[in-house]
Amino acid sequence: MKFLDLAKVQIRSGGGGAGCVSFRREKFIEYGGPNGGDGGRGGDVWAEVVDGLNTLIDFRYQQHFFAKSGQGGMGQGRTGKDGESVVLRVPVGTEILDEDQETVIADLTEVGQRVLLAKGGNGGWGNLHFKSATNQAPRRANAGQPGVEREIWLRLKLIADAGLAGLPNAGKSTFLAATSNARPKIADYPFTTLHPNLGVVGIDGREFVMADIPGLIEGASEGRGLGDQFLGHIERCAVLLQLVDGTAVDVAEDWRVIDHELDAYSHDVAMKPRIIALNKIDALDEEERAEKKAALEAACGRPVHMISAVSGEGMQEVLRALMARIDKSKPSDEDDGPWQP
Repeated sequence: MKFLDLAKVQIRSGGGGAGCVSFRREKFIEYGGPNGGDGGRGGDVWAEVVDGLNTLIDFRYQQHFFAKSGQGGMGQGRTGKDGESVVLRVPVGTEILDEDQETVIADLTEVGQRVLLAKGGNGGWGNLHFKSATNQAPRRANAGQPGVEREIWLRLKLIADAGLAGLPNAGKSTFLAATSNARPKIADYPFTTLHPNLGVVGIDGREFVMADIPGLIEGASEGRGLGDQFLGHIERCAVLLQLVDGTAVDVAEDWRVIDHELDAYSHDVAMKPRIIALNKIDALDEEERAEKKAALEAACGRPVHMISAVSGEGMQEVLRALMARIDKSKPSDEDDGPWQP
């Protein structure tokens, strides 16, 4: 299944049916009076979160969702049939944006959530509604209200507890594959990962969900490389794990590049709790490990975990640190104040 996290769709609710102008025509009922029925109500357009979806790929093949219009009223006081509604079935974590791609209409984060996107028009009144003591035979009826037509954007932000960030080939996919049942593509060239991956990570009998996004490079916030289009998937994460390639020439500069791109994308994302890990230490000797760890700690100003996703060294410790940070972020826990970078 292909991954798609952004889709533009056109929706239109149904118009209301027109009211009917009709009179009683029975042979033995003199001055029968009006009996025109009301028009039916137009169908609505809804969005609903369903289980089992993790992409918006369905909206690549269908971009138009039009609800049915209501049926017109009929004689003998009969009301027209209501139009059928349309439901857009979306995965958990979908944001619905207005046409400007900035105004958030709804943020759907739980299975079963529903939101009304376009309300159907009311049906028009038949002439029976206009009968009065001074107007015994009204010959007018209302037209139904028109439906609402609009264009909206659907943007998927995956629901994950922890997110991976780093330069291409920092070892993010290898880390995810080593700690979960996810099987992302792994290769020795940049941008092997072309779309986000999710994995369920287990540690000490507990589990959390981790998201791996394509690597960032300097200038990603300006559209270089794959750009920052996938950073939305870590907006919901409680903690970020920033991996730095231990075999890089300047590990401190690698950290600064990602830190700058996160801040350029969103200050809120940059201020999320972050754990720093120096990866691929299996390729370093003791002297190189100490040198690069010291340089990285001096740049980021916090402790650095030494790990190897290939050999497994240090992996348990960093997973426990992630789990502890996730626990601390839960609303049921006491708030220990804003996190300081």
